[in-house]
Amino acid sequence: MDLFATKPLADLQAEAEGGVLKRSLGPWNLTALGIGAIIGTGIFVLVGTAASQNAGPALVLSMVFSAIGCAFAGLCYAELASMVPVAGSAYTYAYATIGELIAWIIGWDLILEYALATSTVAVGWSGYFVSLMRDLGVTVPAAWAAAPSNLPAAIIVLVVTALLVIGIKESANTNTALVLVKASVLVVFIVAGASFVRPEHLTPFVPPNTGAFGAFGWSGVLRGAGVMFFAYIGFDAVSTAAQEAKNPARDMPIGILLSLAICTVLYILVAVVLIGIVPYSDLMVADPLAVGIDRTGLTWLSLFIKVAALFGLFSTMLVNLLGQTRIFYSMSRDGLLPPLFGRVHPRLRTPHVSTMLTGVVIALAAGLTPIGLLSQLVSIGTLLAFVLVCIGVVVLRRTAPHVKRPFRTPGVPYVPIAGAVFCLAQMVGLPVATWERLGIWLVAGLVVYFAYGRVRADGVRRVREVRRVRQVPGTN
Repeated sequence: MDLFATKPLADLQAEAEGGVLKRSLGPWNLTALGIGAIIGTGIFVLVGTAASQNAGPALVLSMVFSAIGCAFAGLCYAELASMVPVAGSAYTYAYATIGELIAWIIGWDLILEYALATSTVAVGWSGYFVSLMRDLGVTVPAAWAAAPSNLPAAIIVLVVTALLVIGIKESANTNTALVLVKASVLVVFIVAGASFVRPEHLTPFVPPNTGAFGAFGWSGVLRGAGVMFFAYIGFDAVSTAAQEAKNPARDMPIGILLSLAICTVLYILVAVVLIGIVPYSDLMVADPLAVGIDRTGLTWLSLFIKVAALFGLFSTMLVNLLGQTRIFYSMSRDGLLPPLFGRVHPRLRTPHVSTMLTGVVIALAAGLTPIGLLSQLVSIGTLLAFVLVCIGVVVLRRTAPHVKRPFRTPGVPYVPIAGAVFCLAQMVGLPVATWERLGIWLVAGLVVYFAYGRVRADGVRRVREVRRVRQVPGTN
């Protein structure tokens, strides 16, 4: 049993052509999926936390640092997604380049990323929902709006689950509409708040360190980058829908890079305006953008900001849960997880069983768990996946130099190496406790792999090898 057996690229490309998932997504659908995942909790909630606790006005530098790392990783994702246009994201790419064991680690890591990200966003959605209801004169009892009984968070996850079971096209169309709404409101916030920016709120641009790593100063900029990286998670979710793209070789790079570029510009502008309006020390709140508008006196706009936050966080959950179920789908087809996770509905052609099971588990987690340090755990897991994707591009250029690459990452090996370094630096900036939690999760994953996935995956590989031999003329 070879722990580092790779999945042949020919098999992956054949899977892309002969898969059973419905190809219905064009470049704008994919770009909207990326924007829908990126613009969410990060800009509506975590921007206040990172500014008030870590970086102050220099949060803009944190965002730029994260964006550069994501851009390098995005270029690597674009090449691999165009070469291997199947569902699975970094998991599939690791399987094709580094081997089964690393692929399992990445897949297990991505399960943590998407599940906790969806739970975290659901809790954030609940906070904005309760605040909006209060503005409308409806009081949601505190006992039902926070852990361990956050009912709005659990219910919204179940609504997203139902939408994904119905079908990917319907979900993508809904997401596109939501993306237009929330992106428009961010633009309105920037335009309306720009004239209220006070330069003194932006100085000192890099507040002096308080004596602890990550509490302002340049270490705070690095810690802020690690925290705000959560805000950029989403462009990689575009690649999980590769097998449902109409023309993945052309559309995947467009969806990944365009969604990342649009969101980076919006993030930086929103951060500058928000911190310019409200002193960063006052931004440790659940609804920082609403607080910013309130400080301008444009209280009528606060209602629209909260509604947009609800739309934005909903679409983020939609894409995160989509990515989660597609990771399960790919790992099940490879034998690393039970077959039920790869079961596709005969009429809807969606992985309905996996979607429903995942939705119920995430709904329980969202209802029972506070946000806490979830965002940091999601960030460190995703950063690890990005590091391996960057390495995978370099490995494939050496091991499979003649494979067709509709999109080629420029500047290889320097761009992938830079991407890996930027992502590793952000991992270093996160707290030690976050590393410990990641270690516990990975150890649990290895137990599952050696107890179940390893043996069953060997059986799946043998079956595929027999089928491949029988397809060759003159063999038995």
